[in-house]
Amino acid sequence: MTRVCFRLQVDPDRLDEYRRRHTAVWPEMLRELEACGRRNYSLFLGADGLLIGYYETDSAQDSAEYLAASRVAARWEAHMADLFIDVDDRADRAATALDEVFHLDDQLADIRGTGGIAAPDEAAPRNGGGA
Repeated sequence: MTRVCFRLQVDPDRLDEYRRRHTAVWPEMLRELEACGRRNYSLFLGADGLLIGYYETDSAQDSAEYLAASRVAARWEAHMADLFIDVDDRADRAATALDEVFHLDDQLADIRGTGGIAAPDEAAPRNGGGA
């Protein structure tokens, strides 16, 4: 399984419209997202228009190729394009992929697999953070 995270920039003057369009994504688009193998797909929108997307898939390349060939996805992307900054027609092609630098489950599996648990003075600060 691959975890994919990306960012885009929504026009700050169009945030309400972006939210509105996502309250009722077309059923056929939802089915295409499912058919392309994306799971646990979420979008997070900041007050400045920063959009972070996350999904899990067995193959990011196969998923992207499926959507690139999908008429439904092309229509959806055209429907959404005017809400983004620096996007001509397909936001999915303009998205910037982000590198994963930490995953709790992976690191917990590593320490459990080796039996090593960090000593308290080596552990992360206990201020509720970790990011």
